[in-house]
Amino acid sequence: MNTSPWNRFVKFLYSANQWYRETPDRALEQAYDAALAIKAIEDEHFGGQGISDRSGDYGHSTLSYFKSELQKYLKVIETRMVEFNASRSFLELPDRVGAKPQADRSADDRQHRLSLENKDRASLVFEKLEFIDGIIDKYINNSRSTAIVPLVSSVNVQVKSTSSSQPHQNKGSANSNQTNGEVDISSEEVNLLPRSLLGTLNRISKELDPEAEKDVLKNFRNSKVKTVISLRFILLLILVPLLANQISKNFMVGPIVDNFRVQQKAPIFINYELKEEAFEKLEQFERQLKFEKLIGIAPSLSEEETEKKITKKAVEIAEEYRGESGGAIKNIFADLISFIAFGAILVNNKREIEILKSFMDDVVYGLSDSAKAFIIILFTDVFVGFHSPHGWEIILEGLSRHLGIPENRQFIFLFIATFPVILDTVFKYWIFRYLNRSSPSAVATYKNMNE
Repeated sequence: MNTSPWNRFVKFLYSANQWYRETPDRALEQAYDAALAIKAIEDEHFGGQGISDRSGDYGHSTLSYFKSELQKYLKVIETRMVEFNASRSFLELPDRVGAKPQADRSADDRQHRLSLENKDRASLVFEKLEFIDGIIDKYINNSRSTAIVPLVSSVNVQVKSTSSSQPHQNKGSANSNQTNGEVDISSEEVNLLPRSLLGTLNRISKELDPEAEKDVLKNFRNSKVKTVISLRFILLLILVPLLANQISKNFMVGPIVDNFRVQQKAPIFINYELKEEAFEKLEQFERQLKFEKLIGIAPSLSEEETEKKITKKAVEIAEEYRGESGGAIKNIFADLISFIAFGAILVNNKREIEILKSFMDDVVYGLSDSAKAFIIILFTDVFVGFHSPHGWEIILEGLSRHLGIPENRQFIFLFIATFPVILDTVFKYWIFRYLNRSSPSAVATYKNMNE
């Protein structure tokens, strides 16, 4: 009898059990690595202080990048500490229940060695948890990190009960008192000098630093890489949906729709507006023939010849509008595929989206005040200005024809009466809420140009 499948099954169970038993150590190690990453950012860019706008002389986009990295690592710590707590509570229960005194001396020695190893391991775990506590205590006021502190603190209490090291207990109790406080004292620093003067002194010290050239070169390379990635991602967002639309329309959706319409003998006109246009074209052709005949430009034709010409023109018009009706159906499916491709790009390129956002912030906030005011006035006049209803009407009519939907004049008028107003409110709120805070001189220039 062949027992190889059974042996493989036993090995699989053993591997799964081993992986599960290593879950607490693996989760704690990943949380510890995330805390080390936060500490590295603090030491390298913020002088060992917390990641905030008061600890470093950075611009808005750079600070946003550091904050996004901070939130990412804090989320890792939160997730891994939940995993550590859950797995550790299950795995330690058999050890506590099964710890019985042995009569045999060798068993007692082995149990003593295991006890020492457990104490050393608990001490190491306690040190890692204390380090994680020291990192996240700086961000206790953050809405995301406040959920992490109780998790780590509860683990500290469990580990302290198994550890016999008195210094660690004193240190843990001090940290617990700090964690239970409602105000983060370390974040409320009061400087004797104005921040602007401190920022100027910090900038001068950086310029006198022998490593300043390396920092400038490093920042230039980072900016260059960010620009290349952003432009490449913009092209990707434009070209991929367009290619997906054209390829699917011509080689996938198109043949299927044409074959289906031929087999089902679908009507020529997809809506009554196309029918009215076709009838108008045919009547215009008939009037043209009659007019040319009356003024002598065209030779006199019999009734039968005139009817043949009109019939030929009617067939041409029918084929034209049959293709337009089928094209509208193809556009619906092709556009849907384009949106799916666009969404897939956004979902799978979150890092590029953050880089693009930082790049756009640099471009927008790097413009002069007059340029910002000019762009704002241009956009508001085009989309919400006095002449914008005509543009929205053309856009909606073209969209309805593209999708084969009959034009609903009531819907178009209702859209024009509501959407530009909402858009204008959003523009004004953005100017009042964000631009007025980040660039008040640009808001003043915008008001002067608008007057």
